[in-house]
Amino acid sequence: MLTRRILIALSAASLAAAAHAQSPPPPAPAPEGPPSAVSTNPKVVLTTAQGDITIELFVDKAPITAKNYLKYVDRKLYDGATFYRASKPPGQAANDYGTVQGGLQNDPKKVLPPIAHESTLKTGILHKDGVISMGRHAPGTAQADWFICVGDMSYLDADPKDPANPGFAAFGHVVAGMEVVKTILGMPTDPDKGVGAMKGEMLLKPVKILTVRRVAADAGA
Repeated sequence: MLTRRILIALSAASLAAAAHAQSPPPPAPAPEGPPSAVSTNPKVVLTTAQGDITIELFVDKAPITAKNYLKYVDRKLYDGATFYRASKPPGQAANDYGTVQGGLQNDPKKVLPPIAHESTLKTGILHKDGVISMGRHAPGTAQADWFICVGDMSYLDADPKDPANPGFAAFGHVVAGMEVVKTILGMPTDPDKGVGAMKGEMLLKPVKILTVRRVAADAGA
């Protein structure tokens, strides 16, 4: 009787193995869609006394403004520049909304000729968190100074209903180092320095920009 039970068990095991061997293979995974597009826009690294900030420049959307910035980078004109302004709304304690401004402060030995204004209506680059944009007076006067947004600031965009409000020219965004930007935004300012809208927003100790370089993969692009 025991031998018979063993034979039955072995027979059942053999049938199960055969059935398993003849079962269809599991379906192949669905093919992946086309790979996502990889940006070919250049990136630059700002090495500052507070840390590094990496910025992608939207040459594809704002060619005039982004290429102007790269002229300063490639000529090393931003080496030794500073972040000199930190702007927050009155009463804003947290460092999660405002702008930090840097550049050459009209140094006549370094600034290049002004560039044409590229409106956000033309480029589609809105003043969102981490966006970099050009400082200016009247449209068409931007040269070397720029600011980085901390938080979304739609009021800096061009107003499609008001031609008298052309906004500012955004041309890239921070891809790494926003914690450095926020640190700068939270640094002490001098209540007595600055003129007009800048009064009280000038940093007591401007943050040195040691170098600004293209990232290695983009060098010479």
